[in-house]
Amino acid sequence: MCGIAGFTRSLNRDLNEKTLYCMGESIKHRGPDAHGEMLLEDIGLAHRRLSIIDLSESANQPMCSICGRYAVVFNGEIYNYLSLRKELSEKGFGFRTQSDTEVLLESYKHWGPGCLDRLNGMFAFAIWDKKEKMLFMARDRIGKKPLYYYHPGGDRLAFASELKSLLRISSIPRTVDPTALIDFLKYLYVPAPKTIFKDIYKLPPGHSFTLSLGREPVVSSYWDIDLTQRFTGTIDDAVEQLLALLADSTALRMIADVPVGAFLSGGVDSSAIVALMANRSNSIAKTCSIGFDDKDHDETPFARNVAELFHTEHREYFVRERLTDTVQSLMRYFDEPFADSSAVPTYHVSRLARQYVKVALAGDGGDESFGGYEKYRKDIIQDWFRRFIPSPLSGLIYRLASHSSTPLMRKVKTLSFGATIEPAMSFYHTNTFVQDDEIARLLASPFQSECRGYEPWLHTTRFWNHDDGTDLLRRMLYTDLKTYLPGDILVKVDRMSMAHSLEVRAPILDFRVVEFAATLPSAWKMKRWESKHVLKKAFRQILPSEILTRRKHGFTVPLDAWFRDGLRVLGQQSLLDDATMGAFFSMSRVQELWNEHQSRAENHGQLLWSLLSFALWHKEYME
Repeated sequence: MCGIAGFTRSLNRDLNEKTLYCMGESIKHRGPDAHGEMLLEDIGLAHRRLSIIDLSESANQPMCSICGRYAVVFNGEIYNYLSLRKELSEKGFGFRTQSDTEVLLESYKHWGPGCLDRLNGMFAFAIWDKKEKMLFMARDRIGKKPLYYYHPGGDRLAFASELKSLLRISSIPRTVDPTALIDFLKYLYVPAPKTIFKDIYKLPPGHSFTLSLGREPVVSSYWDIDLTQRFTGTIDDAVEQLLALLADSTALRMIADVPVGAFLSGGVDSSAIVALMANRSNSIAKTCSIGFDDKDHDETPFARNVAELFHTEHREYFVRERLTDTVQSLMRYFDEPFADSSAVPTYHVSRLARQYVKVALAGDGGDESFGGYEKYRKDIIQDWFRRFIPSPLSGLIYRLASHSSTPLMRKVKTLSFGATIEPAMSFYHTNTFVQDDEIARLLASPFQSECRGYEPWLHTTRFWNHDDGTDLLRRMLYTDLKTYLPGDILVKVDRMSMAHSLEVRAPILDFRVVEFAATLPSAWKMKRWESKHVLKKAFRQILPSEILTRRKHGFTVPLDAWFRDGLRVLGQQSLLDDATMGAFFSMSRVQELWNEHQSRAENHGQLLWSLLSFALWHKEYME
């Protein structure tokens, strides 16, 4: 796991090795073990290394091929590098190191861009072809590793693992994209390929980027889920194959020359990964979990039970002290507004794990491939309303429920509203966190005028409409796989783990598991309202029933309470006392939201967290 950066010399001939060093230093947390810079006639490359495989200096980067034609900077891990190395060796390729970086480099030398089809890993890399004067970059299929780039036109380019590295180039403007602000408020993150800044982009997952000097770059998709494939065996056959895949993907992710541990929440997915680790190793696994004094948000008792069951060396940390210090530091690592509050426990569990290991396995990915979120059940119920209750009647129920603020009537209001609109738009509303009328009241007038006619729902519906022949659950899972998973979940885990120089690996996000899951019938994923049915059925061989049947908890934090206690002062200072926020938001509306929350007339915890996240980001990057 590392940090990469670079630029074409055509961007600015004044850029030099000092620029490369500064770009690398800004992301030193991603790789504190070694650094390297390479300034050539046409390109500059920088690297910061977190040594995981082949700890020797010979594996440092930028790395050149034996023939001298190619140079690479690489962030991530190629899990199947040993089998690829064997295959290349049999074809006559030689190796100077034991690293997966050199295997990647020689794979590109042999197969060109086609090597992407052979890689099983999480990665973002850039390879420079000195002979052809061509830069080739790519990002892994699922989007575990980030890659940003600035492209003002032509062959002028700068790229990096994080935005902060790009911003070390003073000529790159920091101009906020108004539509990206709307996206952030709606989704809690800025969806790819946009960033919060104009002219700076994210390379989407499963895409490559090719730039030949003197030409415009070409961005291409090299991988996608084939939604037409269907599993033909029985559910027992599927369970057998799935468990074998997960066992293999876990074993591959345990390969390292440094200590490996695991995040353990006590939920089904993380517990299963710990069980698979215990089955593959004779050593005692090290596990970590995060807790809260608020019992509604605390999972440590469940995690403790799993740790005792598999005899792990378990450690816990309770989020109590220095809350404001943690919150203020988060935006330094996200680089753009990001408002998934589970970043707080992820930050702390990463910090805790890094005290004992350099690599941690996590259970991410099970919900998006196997239907684990409550929102899927809600949309299926809405679809039932849509099919069997006339739209005028659903509209009447919605209007009647709108006059009541009880929890039951709020649920009825949400369900009836979803039944009055198309499924694609219903799922868009499920996946967003503030209504359009609130956006209109919240944004300052200049921003509203700049965004007139903008439709943020297109980020979701373009994936929903990818294949109109699939059922409702399959479409929801595919949409989340392309949006919420890489845009929110994986960003959160990458930035919070890298803040502590910790590498996190997710066996359930092995692309073979994701592809296999996509072939399974939706009825096997959500059966009689049991979520992740086929996955739990597979885990019955390794987990006790009390873990499999416990109610899904989620990595949540007590936002509503925090804004009335631990975050009250910071919120007041950042949202109400800072005049710069008036350039973006209606301060009268912000004050109104704040007063309603403090008086307990309404709970606005999530919206206040979004506003606070933006305010802290703005102070860090714009002031």
